[in-house]
Amino acid sequence: SRPSGYQLMLFMNRWAVLQLAVSLIATGQGTEAVSFCSRHPDVLVDIFIFAVVSAFGQSFIFHFVVAFGALPLSIVTATRKFFTILASVIWFGHATNVSQWGGVVLVFTGMGWDIISSYRARSAKEKKVE
Repeated sequence: SRPSGYQLMLFMNRWAVLQLAVSLIATGQGTEAVSFCSRHPDVLVDIFIFAVVSAFGQSFIFHFVVAFGALPLSIVTATRKFFTILASVIWFGHATNVSQWGGVVLVFTGMGWDIISSYRARSAKEKKVE
């Protein structure tokens, strides 16, 4: 039988943990991380909260893709990132230059083009069925 979506996410996360463990051991950063956590045990609560929120986020993304598809997910994700950048500029006064705003325009133009193209393809397919 085929694995469920949650099983696939579990297998991917296990693989990621294995790769991360190998990298932490190979670079020696694993001992630095353990040392840091032992010096600052309060960070363990933040790490735990981050892990739980990440798991919920991963589940949300999976359900969103199943329900609506990859294109709406990319639109939601890019829009969220845009508003995060905008909030950062307004709230913290971070400077942005013309090329950065040009990148934002390119991303949303590309997504708009993708939306229009998929809408036209869907409309053409529906007309052929009629």
